Amino acid sequence: MADLVIRNAQLVDGSGAPSRTADVSLSDGVIESVDEAGDGPSATRVIDADGLLLTPGWVDVHTHYDAQASWDPYLTPSSWHGVTSVVMGNCGVGFAPASPDRHEWLIELMEGVEDIPGSAMTEGITWEWESFEEFLDALDARDYAVDIGAQIAHGPVRGYVMGDRGAANEAATSDDIAAMSAIVESALRAGALGFSTSRTPLHKSLSGELVPGTHATADELVGIADALGRVGHGVFQFAPDHVEVPVSEMPWMREIARRTGRTVSVNLNQPDSDPELWRDVLAQLDRSRDEGLSIVAQVAGRSVGLLMCLEGSFNPLDFHPAYAPVSTRPLAERVAALRDPSLRAALRVEPEQDLFRRVVLDKLDSWWAVADGDIDYEPHVDDSIGAIARRTGAHPIDLILDQLCAHGGHGMILTPFFNYAYGDLSFQYEAHQHPSTRMGLADAGAHCRVICDGGTPTFMLTHWTRDRRRGPTLPLEHIVHRQTRQTAELYGLNDRGLIAPGMRADLNLIDYDRLTFGPPRMAYDLPAGARRLVQKADGYVATFVDGIQTVDHDEFTGELPGRLIRGPR
Repeated sequence: MADLVIRNAQLVDGSGAPSRTADVSLSDGVIESVDEAGDGPSATRVIDADGLLLTPGWVDVHTHYDAQASWDPYLTPSSWHGVTSVVMGNCGVGFAPASPDRHEWLIELMEGVEDIPGSAMTEGITWEWESFEEFLDALDARDYAVDIGAQIAHGPVRGYVMGDRGAANEAATSDDIAAMSAIVESALRAGALGFSTSRTPLHKSLSGELVPGTHATADELVGIADALGRVGHGVFQFAPDHVEVPVSEMPWMREIARRTGRTVSVNLNQPDSDPELWRDVLAQLDRSRDEGLSIVAQVAGRSVGLLMCLEGSFNPLDFHPAYAPVSTRPLAERVAALRDPSLRAALRVEPEQDLFRRVVLDKLDSWWAVADGDIDYEPHVDDSIGAIARRTGAHPIDLILDQLCAHGGHGMILTPFFNYAYGDLSFQYEAHQHPSTRMGLADAGAHCRVICDGGTPTFMLTHWTRDRRRGPTLPLEHIVHRQTRQTAELYGLNDRGLIAPGMRADLNLIDYDRLTFGPPRMAYDLPAGARRLVQKADGYVATFVDGIQTVDHDEFTGELPGRLIRGPR
């Protein structure tokens, strides 16, 4: 007798195969059988899933829970959105190894790069470790709502080995490289899933310094990566300067893949400055794949866009001097002030300095008002604030003020800055069908006060398989495969991401027809009362981790079966 049978489910098993109606039975945290509907075994518990979608749990390989794992056993928002396994330590930032005198420096590095409030990290991180091995031990001692895997990041490794020289991005000596490689090797043997670095000028610490390793030479990168070859597992993940990928980055990427036999994973976005760059990158990935080199590009599910609001870290009014006298007032008082005709009249007057024009007035055709609910991540330019102002004769400042003050001051404005150069999501549509791309870049746990992308796994179903109106959709089976079996295999997690006998019982039971989002809101639920944007899902009937139900109709059951993932399996 099985522990549980889910009967009559519409099964999309993660393999990419066509959906079918089936019974799925679980015992002791493992999938026991997948049978024709009605043929499953008897069980202690039975769920009638008629009309519901059954999938593997989502495996999100690009998160930034390195700090949050110290204080939040639920690792929200991921666990609100059907994610059952996460990988953190991306983009060269993390918290181990950590000399005692480097704690504040690492916090400032993470705050600058990933916009996680420093006050929350200062209060919430437990610092039970110095080495990366001790960091894994600290994670291993905790229970979570999801399984959690960690990569070792270049920034802390460089700071640990090279001290101030490493923090200042000075060149590494051969001894430095050997020491860093040894630390990475030891971390991999202890269970790290990979190594990450950052080479983008966008990633800076709170004080404005580039992430350590941004200008690392090919010798340093290859020397550290040799640790992956010696151990025989792990992904080399990095955030690039996008314009350099097909030019100066691809040679060393190919060399790492060739000499280590490991996968190199590069973030791929579409910058407005070079909208066709992604085609060159994918062509080079085709060439590498044909030569047997494992190089993949992580792509996001939608545009990377800022959500501007009165409670966020980016507010268009901040660039106008007339707003300064009220900018620090409590939200309700600011909303009242912004409805005052005299202040609104002052905000309509363009300041003498051209900053407000460059940052606000010149950008209005790429700003969209967000409805109080799900966000339209594929809006038409005709619906932008700039277009509406021209069409109606309304002053754009009035439109901005009306939106920011809507819903009691919780109104938001979306402005994409990556992946929307075409004015739609056709880049993502092409990229998500390419054999050398992988689903990623949702950045759950990061960009707390200006981006709300941790719910991307849910968006992939709602937008790409069901709701898209400005272009073709993608098959449900393909999207499920993209964020289950394919992402699991990228990091060697071969025991999950597939509903088949013998696999881990990580599952989502979804009311697909009504799956949607709640409104994005600023929550003050981080340590020290620090803020973050959150957006929950509506439609997850059940989520199971290791066969234990963690979510029941979008609410947590209180069960915490998630554990640290040590190495591939």
